[in-house]
Amino acid sequence: MPVAGRVALITGGSRGIGRGIAVRLAQEGARIAISYLSNKTAAQQALRQLQASGADCVAVETDVTDPVRAEQLVQAVADRYGRLDILINNVGGFRWGTLAESSLEDWQSIFSSNLSSVVYVSRAALPLMRRGRWGRIVNLGAVGAERAFGQAKISAYAAAKAAVVALSRSLALEEAKNGITVNVVNPSSIDEKELTLNEARRIRDARFPIGRPPTVEDVAAAVAFFVSDEAEYVTGQVINVSGGWML
Repeated sequence: MPVAGRVALITGGSRGIGRGIAVRLAQEGARIAISYLSNKTAAQQALRQLQASGADCVAVETDVTDPVRAEQLVQAVADRYGRLDILINNVGGFRWGTLAESSLEDWQSIFSSNLSSVVYVSRAALPLMRRGRWGRIVNLGAVGAERAFGQAKISAYAAAKAAVVALSRSLALEEAKNGITVNVVNPSSIDEKELTLNEARRIRDARFPIGRPPTVEDVAAAVAFFVSDEAEYVTGQVINVSGGWML
């Protein structure tokens, strides 16, 4: 089991990509903490799924866009497990709208959820990782973020995700000496139906050169590589999990 005994925190881990990552890391032996904003039902469903795989797991209700609550989240994980080895910064809001149409509150909300949350939770987690001289931080971006891609009506989101890549690369340089790697996984848009991998393989989708739609399992597989011992020499890198879309 590649990460047996490790403690992993996945922000926004109660549903979607975050939940898929939590399940994959649980299957590989990690003890799992997930955070959620307000949907207690989804969090409980995620916990039942994790427990079914035999995982030691906990869900913490919090708002990671608040620096104090982000620090309290990490402290709650440390209080329960005594350590934190893996951090997956998955939280990130999305909103359509041109810059002219968007309010300042819209702009600030997108940056708070996609960028500030990464800063707050990572800052809180670093002392625990440094103490163990081992750490893995994986931040969720968006396809093309490493190229600072542009697309109409998502200016705030595109800017925030490009900033996540720059932040991750800088943090990778700062923390390499402490045995901590920092990498980015850029997923493509995943259907709300959240197809399983086997279901997706039976569907033809011409939007993606690889010929099928993406799944949370595809994203989780990339994350699982980055947090493994095999990736100890890989840091500051970006993987686009997109089936060839937007190359």
